[in-house]
Amino acid sequence: MMTQTFTQHLSPEAIDRFVDDLPDYIKIALLKKSSELECPLEATIEMAIANFLDEEALSFEDCLLSQRLQK
Repeated sequence: MMTQTFTQHLSPEAIDRFVDDLPDYIKIALLKKSSELECPLEATIEMAIANFLDEEALSFEDCLLSQRLQK
């Protein structure tokens, strides 16, 4: 039996809608971190959310939240 994995990432459109509602100081911090990491803003936000949910995760793919919730 093959296991199929699905890659889910935040789209640039979703990030635009999300970031529009953030306080300016949060936007600035995210843009600065994105620049430091030399990655797109959506990747920086994905890393932040994934790491909040699973300290060892760097992306939604790495986030083992579903496995932890089943235990």
